[in-house]
Amino acid sequence: MQLLKHFASLTLHPKNAQELKDLILQLAVQGKLTANWRKENPDIENASILLERIQVKKAKLIREKKIPKEKPFPKIDTITVRYTLPKKWIWCNLGESIVLFSGRDLTPNEYSDSELKYPYLTGASQIKKDNIILSRWTNIPKVISILGDVLVSVKGTIGKTVINKIGEIHIARQIMALRTYDWIEIKFLKLFADSYLSQLQDASNGIIPGISREHLLYAEFPLPPIEEQKEIVRVVEILFKEIEQLDQLTVERIALKNDYVSSALQQLTTQNSQKEWQSLQPHFKDFFTEKSTIKKLRETVLQLAVQGKLTADWRTKNKDFDPASELLKRIQKEKAQLIKDKKVKKESPLPAITKEEIPYELPEGWVWCRFGDLITFLNGYAFKSSTYVPTSDYQIIRLGNVKDDNFLINTKEAYVPSSVGEVNLDYQIFKDDILTTLTGTKNRRDYCFTCLVKPEHLEQKVLLLNQRVGCIRVIDKSASELINKFLKSDIILNQLFETETGTANQGNIGSTAFKNLVFPLPPLEEQKAIVEKVNALVGLCDALEQEVAQSKGYSEQLMQSVLREVFNKK
Repeated sequence: MQLLKHFASLTLHPKNAQELKDLILQLAVQGKLTANWRKENPDIENASILLERIQVKKAKLIREKKIPKEKPFPKIDTITVRYTLPKKWIWCNLGESIVLFSGRDLTPNEYSDSELKYPYLTGASQIKKDNIILSRWTNIPKVISILGDVLVSVKGTIGKTVINKIGEIHIARQIMALRTYDWIEIKFLKLFADSYLSQLQDASNGIIPGISREHLLYAEFPLPPIEEQKEIVRVVEILFKEIEQLDQLTVERIALKNDYVSSALQQLTTQNSQKEWQSLQPHFKDFFTEKSTIKKLRETVLQLAVQGKLTADWRTKNKDFDPASELLKRIQKEKAQLIKDKKVKKESPLPAITKEEIPYELPEGWVWCRFGDLITFLNGYAFKSSTYVPTSDYQIIRLGNVKDDNFLINTKEAYVPSSVGEVNLDYQIFKDDILTTLTGTKNRRDYCFTCLVKPEHLEQKVLLLNQRVGCIRVIDKSASELINKFLKSDIILNQLFETETGTANQGNIGSTAFKNLVFPLPPLEEQKAIVEKVNALVGLCDALEQEVAQSKGYSEQLMQSVLREVFNKK
């Protein structure tokens, strides 16, 4: 069929495999996979005769009290159904062609983790692809599922299905069993259930998501002749197998690229980087085709910057510059004067850097220092939400305003009146300040975001720092952009997160952790070269991410094109 020629393109992204499977299920239950088969087999029995036969057999089972009596099913309006069925198919309620059994929960004293007579299926977590993972058993003789039932999860996780290949199983109320008594091809019934349930998520209700018996019993069921059911199953299994093979190739391709990228980037950060960098650059577009690898590239760029490896060429061409040790002395002198002038508060002396704290050898002209030598640190004020007003000239900067390298000044807005703002100007934010979040999920490293305050952020409002947001104020303002970039590197972040405190769920980083950072300071002239280099390479990462997004967009457009081609084809 036409869909097959697009498989290789549509499986370039791993999540497309499931989308393709869902599409194939929809095509299958509409009879679009077996159009040629029907032309070659015109003499098959009409599905209406099959349904009549099923009704006779169900009536007999009811008389024999083997299944409960059913309420009359509503007549399906064939005018309002979603699509037209092929000839010899028929619409019916699913409940007209199967028998539905609801599960029943057992009390803890009725089951055991030790193997007893009957397996006990308690929920969707025990359904793994086409298998049931047994973990509990019972001796209760009222078995609700038998060999050949299609089991469906209907509470909590909705829509997991599996064919019972074990035998007698007790099922909990989170599970329902669809039984055909050999009236319908069991794999076709499962195929329909998978297609129907994937579109039924919005129908779930209650605190715990769930669907009712009526959702299944009154489902509009496109019933094909029994011979065509078998052919549909055969075709679907072939297509699924091909998708899985192509998907595995995609996974392997991505894994190989990730391995190569990881190895190359590791060499960049641990060896003489210039040679490795030159060999990697021609392959950027070939190997950095996933968000994960581009993320690694960004991280490596920052690590190379912090190690001085991005500017090795610059140093060979620029010998005549003052070493960073001279810059550090000047900054320390300037900070001491600010303290003397009472423009900043006097701080406790910082500890000397020990040999054990130094993670690597710096390039010539660089120097290790405590971060507190370079900055002052301002903790935010605990503004009370009861003082907030709809708008004013004083905006409170909270955690939600600070994202990684993004200062979201026009979102998460909160204001205080002038009477509150004017008395809290000690917490005012200025140009070239570096803001950082100090609180997040513990052990997740989803905070310590930093962003640089730029002139455009200060055009209309006075910005005041709220609690759990820190402000890093660099003594030498010209270094603010470089420091903001260095603070995003793993070399710096690892030091910060080693000091993480907090509760079981909430992690905190304090101002002392920032001040005590062991920080690599480059010479002033080289700082500018580093910033230019990082900006260029980050720009490259942005371009690569845009190409990935465009490739993904193309894949999605192709999927939609295939959908239109398939569904609009007469």
